[in-house]
Amino acid sequence: MRDVARDVGVDAALISRYFGSKEDLFVAVLDSCKNGRDLMEGPREDFGDRLAREIVYGDLTPCEADGGGAKMRGLLILLRSVGSAKAMDVMQRTSNNRFFDPLAAWIGGPDAPVRARLAAGLIMGMAIGRELSDGYASLDETQKAELARRMSAALQGLIDN
Repeated sequence: MRDVARDVGVDAALISRYFGSKEDLFVAVLDSCKNGRDLMEGPREDFGDRLAREIVYGDLTPCEADGGGAKMRGLLILLRSVGSAKAMDVMQRTSNNRFFDPLAAWIGGPDAPVRARLAAGLIMGMAIGRELSDGYASLDETQKAELARRMSAALQGLIDN
């Protein structure tokens, strides 16, 4: 908390007063970012294309806390927090409510939870791959387009069944 307070130029007591514990501050940061429901904004028939383009070409880093609003910020916070047992506990408690359940409800049908988990795995895997590599900078434009096309088809197939 002292490091966070120092980074933003306030006393640590002020952060504690407004947010309580470190876990409460972490939840506030997650709440400032778009959640999984935002991934379903837009026409269902181009879900795969929207998400593939977001991952291959989009900016995955900003959220409201730092002036942006990208849809994948919560996932990147998860990646950076994986080493903390307390942060992972918060993420695990909130992931169903923030992501998996809304996606399954939006997909609909008796096997929606299965398709939602498969789609989420593809989305997360590709986003993680992007973050762990060079942001796909080593791919030329033709390769990026092909990556987006294939990812789009795979995601849309999971959504449409």
